[in-house]
Amino acid sequence: MERSGTALMWSALAAGLSMGFSFLVQAILEGALPDTGWRHLISSLGYTIGFVFVILGRQQLFTESTLTAVLPVLTRRNFTTLGKTLRLWGIVLVFNLVGTTIFAALLQFKHVFGPEVTTALAEVARAPFSAPFGVTLVRAVFAGWLIALMVWLLPTARSARLATILLVTYTVGVSKLTHVIASSAEAAYAVMIGAVGVGDYFSVFLLPTLIGNMLGGISMVAIINHAAIAPEIDDTRREE
Repeated sequence: MERSGTALMWSALAAGLSMGFSFLVQAILEGALPDTGWRHLISSLGYTIGFVFVILGRQQLFTESTLTAVLPVLTRRNFTTLGKTLRLWGIVLVFNLVGTTIFAALLQFKHVFGPEVTTALAEVARAPFSAPFGVTLVRAVFAGWLIALMVWLLPTARSARLATILLVTYTVGVSKLTHVIASSAEAAYAVMIGAVGVGDYFSVFLLPTLIGNMLGGISMVAIINHAAIAPEIDDTRREE
């Protein structure tokens, strides 16, 4: 929250680009596997890749900040901290989305990947548009909940950090939940190949997913988990 706007911008852009690999690797696995009922169980491993790059690389991801930036607001309870949180969210969200859009654009180059991968990319790209507004929103609530829970767990995971990231993000991927940044690479790609319109990107994907992820991250984890430790924080303040 104390970082400069420029530092946040570049870190968020890098995170958006890195998250694009979740889309790409998932499509590569989809294209390499036979069309069976268990293919999704294997290809969802590819969904975890972008999160590993972003989190271990300490890049700025929007859904992580639905926990980390909310806890100081709940603890300090002043407008200065709230303003810093809103600034952080705005910069990170915009440049995460710019990064995923750039990645989707790079995938438009012909003959970089084989025809089976290109076909799989188009199939995976339609996933964010596969459900109505309400269903997408609820899926996004669960995704935001899980990602924020992962952030809550990481400080105590220590040597199990990688396993924690893989376990939680695989759960998001295999459950076909909607993540506003990971899925935005898919959604942008779908727009670029003409599978959906720009309006669908915002109304069918971005709006319900953003709302759901924030509800999941803020209410399910930040507020509830903070409530569990709030009495200890208040006791510490009195002692000081």
